Amino acid sequence: MQRRILQAATVEFAEHGFGGARVERISRRAGTVDRMLYYYFDSKVALFRRVLEGGYERLGEAEQQLNLTGTAPLEGMRQLIAFTWNYYLAHPEFIRLLNSENLHQGQHLKDSTTVAALSFPLLSILGDLLTRGAKAKAFRRNIDPVDLYITIAALAYFYLSNRHTLSRFLGRDLVSPKNRKAWLAHITEVVIDHIRLR
Repeated sequence: MQRRILQAATVEFAEHGFGGARVERISRRAGTVDRMLYYYFDSKVALFRRVLEGGYERLGEAEQQLNLTGTAPLEGMRQLIAFTWNYYLAHPEFIRLLNSENLHQGQHLKDSTTVAALSFPLLSILGDLLTRGAKAKAFRRNIDPVDLYITIAALAYFYLSNRHTLSRFLGRDLVSPKNRKAWLAHITEVVIDHIRLR
């Protein structure tokens, strides 16, 4: 039952944001009654927090499947960038959930005891690639993994979260397969050019 409620809540919060989401629609979609949501999750706030945590948990699980320890640093970095882009592309609901939480200034995540720990897998992978790349004289030294992660995430996230408005504003179909492929090539070149030892 909890799983069904969380799945239904993920769809509802992704479609309507925290403010527009309705408990009764979540209950109906989960095939249950409102009181069961409160039984398992206490409140709409707690349910939204759990949905956000679930989004980060699924991202972390996918990151742990990367296994780039035996990959050459330059190729590993390319794979990491592509992973981030493709994950956001395949999970638009995650972007919408983050957009909603940012409208609320991250107030629901501030009480989470798990989200901070969930950044470890990707930062660990990124740190390993940067360290090995610097030793191999492929990457510059002293690149902050957090700064680089924000750069990679921003280049992927901004494009996808604003694809509809940017497509109309710029007169280019940013969601076409050709343009999505071109953007991945572009952000890969931008990041690699930034970290490569000259």
